[in-house]
Amino acid sequence: MAHKVALIPGDGIGPEITAAMRRVVDATGVEIEWNTVDAGAGVIEEYGTPLPQHVLDAVEDAKVAIKGPITTPVGTGFRSVNVALRKHFDLYSCVRPCLSQPGDGSRYEDVDLVIVRENTEDLYAGIEFDEGDPRVAEISRIVEESGRKTFRADSALSLKPISITGSQRIVEYAFEYARRCGRRKVTAVHKANIMKATDGMYLRIAREVAERYPDIEFNDKIVDATCMGLVQNPADFDVMVLPNLYGDIVSDLCAGLVGGLGMAPGANIGRDIAVFEATHGSAPDIAGKNIANPTAEILSAAMMLDHLGENVAAAAIRDAVRATLAEGAQVTGDVRRALTGSAEGAVGTQEYADAVIEHLARVH
Repeated sequence: MAHKVALIPGDGIGPEITAAMRRVVDATGVEIEWNTVDAGAGVIEEYGTPLPQHVLDAVEDAKVAIKGPITTPVGTGFRSVNVALRKHFDLYSCVRPCLSQPGDGSRYEDVDLVIVRENTEDLYAGIEFDEGDPRVAEISRIVEESGRKTFRADSALSLKPISITGSQRIVEYAFEYARRCGRRKVTAVHKANIMKATDGMYLRIAREVAERYPDIEFNDKIVDATCMGLVQNPADFDVMVLPNLYGDIVSDLCAGLVGGLGMAPGANIGRDIAVFEATHGSAPDIAGKNIANPTAEILSAAMMLDHLGENVAAAAIRDAVRATLAEGAQVTGDVRRALTGSAEGAVGTQEYADAVIEHLARVH
């Protein structure tokens, strides 16, 4: 029976890299019933929203989706479609593996770690008040009455909710992931030395959960020290579990250890629904030029196939990608530049997918 998958191409380079990804997945022979639906700025005029109801319905029906990047306006405009999907379906766990690949141009050769990021709480909960909002003055009054020093009257505010429930389930997910995948250690990352209420509670819950997993090594680390440690010796880390904001920042840092976001796949996992996506942005400046690197999107599809129980096909895709990158003859400009110092001889997005499919035929 074919697996139902909702495909959201996105905008910018999204349609190009998802087209490449789909061709690679289809080449595995796994039967996928693709339902393509559009979201983002391009549909606002027609539907009045960047995330129409029929897109949500398609994801709900399939229970599995894969998407390309969708541009989020900076400072103004609509809120992130990515965040909206995570909140709507309670996709509380963002999983981002960071694995060194041949020709990734990194200073490191053996990075193999996984970021597990809480996806629904923290400053990304979107509870914000603009400067001048009368509720800012009310919050200021409440803070002052509590005996704490209040803030400037011309402040804008973002609230940082972190719950016992949210903390517990993300840490449990990290330990279960580590156990299922044969990982040796989980590191809880925090700023509990400063944010004693929110991060302090998160750390307390993490320590309590860790006691139930004596087979997995556990430690905790302050987020700024974590960033320094990752740059100095990424081998010190295995599975890392973080609140939302730190997870976003640290996952990009870790992508930099393996050649950049073009190599970094991702998954957003909830109780019943999973949405897979490359971790990079929409890169509108190179959209339509057939030069974008689709590796992250293709590797996200491999994660999706694992989720669907198609583990052999998932492993075959990873092997084919690795072989293509190691060979280095049919790679996109960013990889070619990392290998040789020049983009000369690079191939396009779809030609790179052709090379992966050719290797796939040998290993699958």
